[in-house]
Amino acid sequence: MHKLPVGVLGASGYAGRELLALVARHPALALAFATARTREGARASVEGRPVTFAAAEQAPLGDAALVFSALPHGESAPWVARAEEAGAKVVDLSADLRPGAGAPAKPVPYGLTEIARDAVRGARVVANPGCYATASLLGLAPLAEGGLITPGATVTINAASGVTGAGFTPRPDLLFAEVAEDFRAYALGNSHHHVAEMRAVLGTLGADADLVFTPHLLPVSRGILATITVPVTAIPTDPLAPWRERYAGEPFIEVAEEAPSLRDVVRRNAARITARPLAGVRAPTLQVIVAIDNLVKGAAGQAMQNANLLLGLDETAGLLA
Repeated sequence: MHKLPVGVLGASGYAGRELLALVARHPALALAFATARTREGARASVEGRPVTFAAAEQAPLGDAALVFSALPHGESAPWVARAEEAGAKVVDLSADLRPGAGAPAKPVPYGLTEIARDAVRGARVVANPGCYATASLLGLAPLAEGGLITPGATVTINAASGVTGAGFTPRPDLLFAEVAEDFRAYALGNSHHHVAEMRAVLGTLGADADLVFTPHLLPVSRGILATITVPVTAIPTDPLAPWRERYAGEPFIEVAEEAPSLRDVVRRNAARITARPLAGVRAPTLQVIVAIDNLVKGAAGQAMQNANLLLGLDETAGLLA
């Protein structure tokens, strides 16, 4: 069958490499080009197929039906504009065009696919959510949309991620000897850049709440486990009902009775969610647990979901549920 050509900007990073693998396995897509800022001319094997990295300036943007931009934050937006001007649709995996990132010249849909599917279908450019934001917002969206979050409440999110979430650039604090057999918080004081993104999106979903977010570094390569404490107006008779109803029929959302773990979701484009009422507190409060793979549902997999919609393909094409 005829395959649609797609390109990947920033293909040598973790998310970029994940995208290359997804494109290689996709039944309807073919790789038109892959760029890597510091590896021009280098070759890599992706799913048994050779890929040669080019400089971004050499990428034939106009030859692609769609371009994924996995370039670093702050560098991606100009290339998104160039790709769109060349006639390609674009999924931007950086923070440059996300809500809370400032004032982009042209606002684009926020591609939390299960929440914004209709807006994504009609777009030319989509801002792919951050990995922490994906886990947190999928857990909170049914409560926010249903008006169940107590007005003026403080929602607390403690989330732990594998080290691939920190990116591909070498750093001493991410060496194996520094990460192994350790567990630590970072971006203390509500200072992580995903906070503004999550706060902005929660506001559009109808929530009036403060957000306290603390990320942690896990000594594993991939995966995110988010524990979310949410004051609510009332505890549903079935605590899982908001998620069962909101995500009924969603191919990549799993509402579970048992607490999810990273093993449930790694290398899958799935979010597994559960919730429990908190005992021993004065106000009704739910504890929500969400697990995703930070490189798949939190980055490349969700980007492929959005790309499938932009290109008029089956949303699940090329993805492992």
